[in-house]
Amino acid sequence: MLRLEGIRFDYPAPRDGEASFRLELPSLELSGGRSMAIIGPSGCGKTTLLRLASGILAPDTGEVELDGHRFDRLGADARRRLRLARIGIVFQDFRLLDHLDVIGNVLLPFRLGAGDLNREARAYASGLLERLGIGHLAHRPVTRLSQGERQRTAICRALVTRPGLVLADEPTGNLDPRNKRVILDELLEAARDREAAVLAVTHDHDLLDAFDEVVDLGAVVSNSGNEVAS
Repeated sequence: MLRLEGIRFDYPAPRDGEASFRLELPSLELSGGRSMAIIGPSGCGKTTLLRLASGILAPDTGEVELDGHRFDRLGADARRRLRLARIGIVFQDFRLLDHLDVIGNVLLPFRLGAGDLNREARAYASGLLERLGIGHLAHRPVTRLSQGERQRTAICRALVTRPGLVLADEPTGNLDPRNKRVILDELLEAARDREAAVLAVTHDHDLLDAFDEVVDLGAVVSNSGNEVAS
């Protein structure tokens, strides 16, 4: 289970004379096998929320707990190890490594310490690529992929370690309308197969019916600054 309680996080003002950004979140809980969509206007802190849930950021006050582990009590290195072991992330800008091919990018979490890169892991990675329709691109450099193909690669990388929590920032943002629903369904189904929780930021309200819960972050947080986070 993911639990955030009494969260406050302050970004400093980007420039002198500009307002700072504060994210305040009373509570949020998400259990395994469930999916939640986070919506809200730009600047309300959606991406910041994902970074707090992953341990990339630590809150100024409040609790962030994943399966009994308190991120807010851990240092940066310990949060990184826990993130690699238990969380898969689909970044909005993909964060693929251009010097690696598709399968190399998908398997990257194992090379960073997420687990053993064995035959089973490689087979599972290949199966994910096939499932998302890019199995034929396994050995293509990511510099030669379309935006939609890069997005599918990023989704496969997030799922390859079979994490208990998947965090996705606009996971269908670069897909055409026909493929958006297909890829979202595949993401949610693959996660549910492992009883994983999925927390996703999206601006696409046509897809909200696919999620178990929808939270409008703009309605529940206090935003005292400019659009420093989104």
